[in-house]
Amino acid sequence: MIIPPLYGAVQTVKEGLELRYVAAYLGLTAVGIGSWWFHMTLQYEMQLLDELPMIYSCCVFVYCLYECFKHKNSVNYVLFCILILFSLVVTTVYLKWKEPVFHQVMYGALVTCLVLRSVYVVTWVYPWLRSLAYTSLTVFLIGFALWNIDNIFCDTWRGLRNSMPPVLGAVTQFHAWWHILTGLGSYLHILFSLYTRTLFLKYRPRVKFLCGIWPVILVESPKKK
Repeated sequence: MIIPPLYGAVQTVKEGLELRYVAAYLGLTAVGIGSWWFHMTLQYEMQLLDELPMIYSCCVFVYCLYECFKHKNSVNYVLFCILILFSLVVTTVYLKWKEPVFHQVMYGALVTCLVLRSVYVVTWVYPWLRSLAYTSLTVFLIGFALWNIDNIFCDTWRGLRNSMPPVLGAVTQFHAWWHILTGLGSYLHILFSLYTRTLFLKYRPRVKFLCGIWPVILVESPKKK
């Protein structure tokens, strides 16, 4: 997931929206680039460029969603510092420990924060955004589940795939589906978060499908009284 979030970042700048959403889009782009480099090289350093940006970008997502009902361009320094500290601690521990389960648990904790906040938003504030929020969460969580299944049962599942026809073996690559689904789910989450934020700020957001397929958020400025 590289080009779509880059487009989103450019569109966010053009529409004069908050830089936190530019950071969210670019964070997703960084994950896509890091994942691309890692799978091309299979080097440990490139693996870190894949996995650590997942933590950093998710921290940006958490900040955006938990600050969506504040005044424009406001800064929550306490939450900002907590997320920075969390990122530093996770990075330091992971570089020394090199335990994938630790990374998965920390990433899962951030995802849980996003799920809880999203449910709050669509239950108590903007219930008409349930379809976008739940689509994002469902797609993401399916990818997250497949990722963990692939990690836990990797050897067993690889053996089963070797006995399958080539086409079936290819489409049951859970790790590949993890990248596709979590990338799409993360992108949809940014749309949901941005839609929520711009609604609160009295903009007029709408979802448009480029070429009738790919969703983007277009935002009109508030009407002047």
